Amino acid sequence: MSDNRSAGHNYLLSDRYEAGMVLTGTEVKAAKGGKVQLKESYAEVIENEAWLVNAHISEYSHGNLMNHAPARRRKLLLHRSEIEKLRVETREKGLTIVPTKLYLKGGRIKVEIAIGKGKKFHDKREASKAKEMQADAKAEMARRSRQ
Repeated sequence: MSDNRSAGHNYLLSDRYEAGMVLTGTEVKAAKGGKVQLKESYAEVIENEAWLVNAHISEYSHGNLMNHAPARRRKLLLHRSEIEKLRVETREKGLTIVPTKLYLKGGRIKVEIAIGKGKKFHDKREASKAKEMQADAKAEMARRSRQ
């Protein structure tokens, strides 16, 4: 339903976790309609609970007075051991929890989160050069196979 493509560009992503979310009815309907943006969002651990912050789920068009706030905090549903691992990674190692995807699985909305270490500018430049070289090589192979 929604991908955070900038996460892979801005962070070196490692461990990934699948988490459920506590949502209201209008949030579920808006998310199923694809009205989600994860670009500026992140997750944090507060008092042994994981929270998704800055994820923007637009208001549901038919939600009238019972509509939700678009950028509110949403509780993530994870196992206690997973929350503890995330807490250790963020507090002791200074890493970030980044949401990478929001999707529907078995009628429930799930979010994939990953541990991310921020890339420096030169890391981003190297990654884009490698991507360009790979695209050039692929184009050259396609050109040779046509001849």
